[in-house]
Amino acid sequence: MIAFTYTSRPGRIVFGTGAIERLADELDELCIRRALVLCTPEQRFLADRVRKLAGERCADMFDRAVMHVPVETAQEGVAAALAAGADGLVAAGGGSTLGLAKAIALETSLPILAIPTTYAGSEVTPIYGMTSASEKKTGKSYRVLPRTVIYDACLTLTLPASLSATSGLNAIAHAAEGLYAQDANPVMSLFAEEGIRSLANALPRIVKQPDDIAAREAAQYGAWLCGTVLGSVGMALHHKLCHTLGGMFNLPHAETHAVMLPYSMAFNLPAAPAAHERLCKALDTQEPAAALHDLGRSLDAPASLDMLGLRSSDIDAAATAAMQAPYYNPRPLSREAVHRLLACAFDGIRPDSRTFQSV
Repeated sequence: MIAFTYTSRPGRIVFGTGAIERLADELDELCIRRALVLCTPEQRFLADRVRKLAGERCADMFDRAVMHVPVETAQEGVAAALAAGADGLVAAGGGSTLGLAKAIALETSLPILAIPTTYAGSEVTPIYGMTSASEKKTGKSYRVLPRTVIYDACLTLTLPASLSATSGLNAIAHAAEGLYAQDANPVMSLFAEEGIRSLANALPRIVKQPDDIAAREAAQYGAWLCGTVLGSVGMALHHKLCHTLGGMFNLPHAETHAVMLPYSMAFNLPAAPAAHERLCKALDTQEPAAALHDLGRSLDAPASLDMLGLRSSDIDAAATAAMQAPYYNPRPLSREAVHRLLACAFDGIRPDSRTFQSV
């Protein structure tokens, strides 16, 4: 057994169909009396339901959450919380809403109750990110870790199958990188393997039958496990590339993770045999990178950076930016290697363990 350090952070998980009906009790558990409910403009219908369930515990609603959390939006959210006299935040929605809640909590230290409707996993991590001047910066603070998470699969029924697919692949990316993290440990590796297996089995069922509640519960379970991995250990090249692409070129978050994941794995797994073995078990394959690529195609997820709107002329700038600010990666990096990886992802070729042997 290898030596390791594992820290478990307190957090309450309320899981099950119909769990949203327990919202008022969960707010009372957190002693929240004046909640600011957060959502995107598209999910105001959910925020309205949350407001009704919260009753007098809801002070106001802020419905302007957007992708990548622009600093200006975060500042508006802080102002809204202060104006409402809020003593807590309810984040109802996906990664954009959770990101906004975290940005507000970072400034105000208000507790967050999260009600996720996608499989992003942000609800169980202390990681936050904001975008300013086309650069997305991330950080880590336990002030932004939600105190309570309500998982109710019924709330994901409005998430289209296509978005379910990319959101789930995004979650798998968190766990896959956690398997070779610099601070990886056996507990999180168990979470990662189980989370990847659960999502890989559930997502095709959701795409085939979007109203399959059992499949959506399995996906939420997998997302919780994968998100916990993201919040507990460090990440590497894959997340650096996705943040670079999202911040510089405003590429959609989950879709970018979905496209990049097979290539990141094809590059790094030859240098991470233990991670390779666990991914083989989780995906029931000997070629995890190719299997992840095939999974994306079976879900009709975007197949290339080209499909997401990146231009071939952007690859040079992205590769240069990704090499700035040193960070851990299990395989040594060079600008040439990163450029090759991005070029393969731009074309959407099917990668395997031999794709990056020569870089």
